[in-house]
Amino acid sequence: MTVDVLIPAYRPGEKFVRLLSALRRQDTPVRKIIVVNTEEEYWDRRFERMDGLEVHHIKKKDFDHGATRNLLMSLTDADVGVFMTDDAVPADAHLISALLEGFEGEGPSGEKVIAVYARQLPDKDCAPAERFTRGFNYPEESRVKTQADVESLGIKAYFCSDVCCAYRRELFLEQGGFISRTIFNEDMIFAAGALKAGYAVCYQAKARVVHSHNYGCMQQLRRNFDLGVSQADHPEVFAGLPSEGEGIRLVKETAVWLAGSGRLLGIPGLVVKSGCKYAGYRLGKAYRKLPMWAVRRLTMNDNYWRNGK
Repeated sequence: MTVDVLIPAYRPGEKFVRLLSALRRQDTPVRKIIVVNTEEEYWDRRFERMDGLEVHHIKKKDFDHGATRNLLMSLTDADVGVFMTDDAVPADAHLISALLEGFEGEGPSGEKVIAVYARQLPDKDCAPAERFTRGFNYPEESRVKTQADVESLGIKAYFCSDVCCAYRRELFLEQGGFISRTIFNEDMIFAAGALKAGYAVCYQAKARVVHSHNYGCMQQLRRNFDLGVSQADHPEVFAGLPSEGEGIRLVKETAVWLAGSGRLLGIPGLVVKSGCKYAGYRLGKAYRKLPMWAVRRLTMNDNYWRNGK
């Protein structure tokens, strides 16, 4: 299989340098690294010293989580396109080979794997509660998910992350690619459609990237606001699959872990941040009832609304 890595970038920094370097050390070669960069003025020309790097620039007003990734996929003819964010760093030299290995599996009824997403590990500076969250969302065990898993997993059956995810290009295009206009969650929306169409999605724990954020309370609120908006906009995917129960379970298990590891002082912060997450999510779900000035104060993606939502 030929493999190209596809990266939407915006003001890439030191982690992007590490990402590019790690991709060139993979035991399964990457043919090209294709970057669609938002705003050329923030692009550092030193990145272009790497062989096989192809760069295209767009304006911020033209960026969209779905459409920009569709543009990236249109720029490759490789068998597999691996989407990565510009701050996700391969943990070892086996990332690409492990992702490809995920395509060898299948669902219990022979469902073909259309996408394989990687495990995300916490960075060195990751806060304790966020470190636990990484393990909660990205466990050590791999799994192939199909539509049949919705009954047992609920909304997590559709979970998939373009922080690092490989797609079979031809099947991706046959499915219509990502939704062309979305504030967030293009990966889960695609995964839901793929599972309903009879395909499988693989979580490959052996494929590992270092990726985490230490978001403050308002950042968490805004991120979850956008999450709520995406769910409100796509009832065909998310209706009847509430995510609150999974969130409550995460908070409870994180609190137990903090207490058991001698980090009791971290529990008040966990409660406050969790409250911000929930408030943002509920506000996002109800965004149509809010005045536009409030929506634009609450979102992480003001450009989405400026472009005529």
